[in-house]
Amino acid sequence: MIDLHCHILPSMDDGASSMEESLAMARIAVADGTRTIVATPHVKNDIPSPQLIERKIALLTECLQQHNVNLDILPGGDVSSVLPVDIVSLYTLNRSRYVLLEYPHSHLPANAEQTIFEWRLAGLWPIITHPERNPGILKNPEALTRLVEVGALVQITAGSLAGGFGADAQACACHLVSSGLVHILASDGHSSGHRLPRLSEGLRIATQLIGKAAALRLVEDNPAAIISGMVVDV
Repeated sequence: MIDLHCHILPSMDDGASSMEESLAMARIAVADGTRTIVATPHVKNDIPSPQLIERKIALLTECLQQHNVNLDILPGGDVSSVLPVDIVSLYTLNRSRYVLLEYPHSHLPANAEQTIFEWRLAGLWPIITHPERNPGILKNPEALTRLVEVGALVQITAGSLAGGFGADAQACACHLVSSGLVHILASDGHSSGHRLPRLSEGLRIATQLIGKAAALRLVEDNPAAIISGMVVDV
């Protein structure tokens, strides 16, 4: 499996607090069946810099090799919706045109559709992260339909399907998956103690909702296309 959204880099944001925790997260992910993780620290303004992300990936990769952990780490970012596109373009997933788009946790902005339009106009392909946890979409899941229609992809959190973020987020996540509005299932892992970098439980529930082949596309085919810069079949 390929995890497109994980805060595994040490001492970067609210994710892994140390190299030791990054290593522990990597071991959890590998045991769960993940073979590639895109490291996606929160990006606000132009912090952290792409260069710092690359340096942290190099250090983590060296650590994984020393401990015989077979996991590839690729660059990316969990990018705030308020940033200008010239900064956004520096944080694409594995240097592709795809980029994670994080709206505010408190609401869905009135200009949500405009943001997607501007990013697409700049040659980027936004992937909306964890919409099932956004109050605006929780109240009106159909609001996400329009955002997909204007060019966004959608990533939900595996833990949401499993109930890790409450009953409302779980119900919304299940509805979005069943409605065909979800293109990627990712962990949004933050630590080795809670919000773990695991995909399998969410994959199991997605399989119950849409069948094995369609569920596997969310963690294998679609993420593979994204990190390769290929078009996702939507």
